[in-house]
Amino acid sequence: LKYLDQLHGFIIRHGLESHRTLNFKLQRSYSSLGHVEKSVVLFNHTRNRDIYLYSSLIHGHAINGLLGDALRFYVQMLGEYIEANAFTISGVLKACSTLESGAALHCHAYKFGFQTNAYVTASLVDVYARGGNVVSARMIFDRMEERDVVSWNVMIDGYAQHGRPSEALILFRNMLKSRFRPNEATMVAALSACGQVGSLESGKWIHSYLGSTSCSGNAQLATALIDMYCKCGSIHDARKVFDGIRNKDVVCYNAMMGGYSLHGQGEEALNLFNQMLETGLRPTDITFISVLNACAHSGFISEGQALFSSMKDDHGIRPKVEHYGCMVHLLGKNGKLNQAWDMVMNMDTDPDSVVWVTLLDSCRLHKNVAMAEKVTEYLKHHRIAVADDPGMHVLLSGIYAAAGMSDDVAETRAKMKRAGLRKQPGCSCIDVNGVVEEFVAGDVKHPMSREIYETLDSIN
Repeated sequence: LKYLDQLHGFIIRHGLESHRTLNFKLQRSYSSLGHVEKSVVLFNHTRNRDIYLYSSLIHGHAINGLLGDALRFYVQMLGEYIEANAFTISGVLKACSTLESGAALHCHAYKFGFQTNAYVTASLVDVYARGGNVVSARMIFDRMEERDVVSWNVMIDGYAQHGRPSEALILFRNMLKSRFRPNEATMVAALSACGQVGSLESGKWIHSYLGSTSCSGNAQLATALIDMYCKCGSIHDARKVFDGIRNKDVVCYNAMMGGYSLHGQGEEALNLFNQMLETGLRPTDITFISVLNACAHSGFISEGQALFSSMKDDHGIRPKVEHYGCMVHLLGKNGKLNQAWDMVMNMDTDPDSVVWVTLLDSCRLHKNVAMAEKVTEYLKHHRIAVADDPGMHVLLSGIYAAAGMSDDVAETRAKMKRAGLRKQPGCSCIDVNGVVEEFVAGDVKHPMSREIYETLDSIN
């Protein structure tokens, strides 16, 4: 930055401050160094601004996370009757944080004739995939005349991040068939998808493709492998990857502790937490979510309470709603329902639906009808929106059923029907010979649905 400022001063001293090409180069340099305020000052002092100066300014704000300003300069440019080019559209698409703004810019791309431009289409796929509209993202992706690794990664990650892991793995295999070489981002997205569907064989294939050497020196890839192995049930393989990482960071420790938590191995999680502290690494809020969950699964009440207190007292971390949810789970699962209720009532933040469902599920576990009714009445009295969650009514119905209160079960179900509430059907996946099969409760569209239901009837 020091040398760039000196160069800028040299340009001014020699009367070249209005030179558009030099200003364009300076503007891009300031933006690349993160000093967009200097690029704005330069832009404002430039006469006869053109599309290149605007495009550079918009792109600079977008890559530095100033999304609102990038969109504002784009609108200002259009107000000056300067027509956008492909670089402008792709730059401003990076600044889209909502599907609405992305759809509006999609229309602009058509208006200006850039709907088939490689940079614009890649940016559109990114906008729709990030926003969760993977159907629109895939339509644009399939129409792309030229694809690169980045566009494949965006689409695979879009599926993985928005609950479509099976499609992510199918697309990953298609990418390999198309002779594209996957990079680190591809593998992280594919491993996430493997973990979601429990596809251990696919995860192991990716691990062998990567090789042990590349993982030991790459914390991000190693963390993705640890997460995949833990979710696929192979905690031993996850620990082998963890032990092989040369320079472990807090994210690696969090992933491994989260795996121990998932498998109910609370003692191992606590040992690893203490080991991490001994290395001098500072725990994060994610660290405490992992270790508190581990305490909940293993019934370590006193240890969990001590850890929760140490968050603020020893580590300066203010508990979030997720940490309170862990504590409600810890207390509720172990029969301390009154303490769990008090924890919810004394939270520093508003409880979310997860906290309330966790508390109700503890009532179901311990067949405590009185506490369940207390929770639901509180939600109704305070007009909390979660009271309309079908999952809450299903839980309450289950609590009544476990207590033999058939009339209350019928009344709860009738209320759900009158309110038009329907529970989201359950879904499960299984990897059979490299093919991920998906099953949805009540589904009759599966090609082998008749054989599936006949087998279920014979088992029942």
